[in-house]
Amino acid sequence: MPKSRIRKKADFTPPPERTNIKLSSGRSWVAPLMLALFLVGLAWIVVFYVTTGSLPVETLGNWNIVIGFGFIAGGFVVSTQWK
Repeated sequence: MPKSRIRKKADFTPPPERTNIKLSSGRSWVAPLMLALFLVGLAWIVVFYVTTGSLPVETLGNWNIVIGFGFIAGGFVVSTQWK
């Protein structure tokens, strides 16, 4: 029976050296703003529940929950700008 050919593997050649890559995107404001919006929204909702609706804005009633989640949603919108 004939023997099959053996495939010769190519010699290893290392990849070319990389140049320095700039990691800073210039958007250093994104992470602090995102975290601030998350924390303000969470604090708004917690204060509303702890004070049984008398704070932060009593006249808004349950709309305070919507405002708190609005801050949190704003944090998610800002997070899309993070690189």
